[in-house]
Amino acid sequence: MKVRKAIIPAAGLGTRLLPNTKSIPKEMLPLVDKPVIQYIVEEAVAAGIEEILIITNRGKTPIEDYFDYAPDLEERLLADGKEDEARTVRAVADMADVFFVRQKETKGLGHAIWRAKNFVNGEPFGILLGDDIMLSKKPVLHQLVEAAEANACSAIAVREVPDELIVKYSSVKLEEQLGERVYRISDMNEKPTLEEKLSQYAILGRYVLTPGIFDILEHTPPGRNNEIQLTDAMRTLCRREPMCAVDFEGRRYDTGNLKGYLESIIDFALANPEAGPWLRQFIIDKARSFGA
Repeated sequence: MKVRKAIIPAAGLGTRLLPNTKSIPKEMLPLVDKPVIQYIVEEAVAAGIEEILIITNRGKTPIEDYFDYAPDLEERLLADGKEDEARTVRAVADMADVFFVRQKETKGLGHAIWRAKNFVNGEPFGILLGDDIMLSKKPVLHQLVEAAEANACSAIAVREVPDELIVKYSSVKLEEQLGERVYRISDMNEKPTLEEKLSQYAILGRYVLTPGIFDILEHTPPGRNNEIQLTDAMRTLCRREPMCAVDFEGRRYDTGNLKGYLESIIDFALANPEAGPWLRQFIIDKARSFGA
């Protein structure tokens, strides 16, 4: 089992970050010195992914432009003696083979993934949600790929969360442990009530799935919010074939809401060699001005 393809769903409207996202795709909002989606593509590449499909919709053409060559810009930069900047611009387009397909109707995450069936072409594949940024020593998708390849099965990223969050995510039922931080799972449900939850472990933004998911998605009826839910299809998949959960190592940021986006900016800026020392002192001085 070799995982070399990945899908990044980026068709959401970004309503939680309006008015910023009225004309700018939420995936293109800056996170220190790069747009959010570049971090996600870099994580996929670091996990050994060779081909990436980004699922978009109307208004998301800036994403396509970003991962394309920009000969006019590169020529101007070189003419101005800015060779490092020109190489940076070219490197974005050369990171991986990036393809695009549109989700023409808003029918949910499951429908968006189903649109990638021809791209996947019968291979196992990764999914990286366009809102979720992971900060970790080993890329979270790489952790999943290792578990999936070692156990010849689908793998999903999970994390233990409190009650107030489990009702917003998907709860999974853990069975026996298969390895360090890796467990077999037998059931899951989407946005459960506290009475319906299967555990405190929630699915968070990263998946490796077998192509068997597509036949299931094709026959999955709309679920919550009258949308085709990926969790509903994965629930059927985990009953048909083995699936494991990885209690991943790393920090997850939901950049699709204002607080999560601001948290990611602060933490990534602190980790940036150029901005970090200045920001650290700025925060200290600001705290002192508040009497802290």
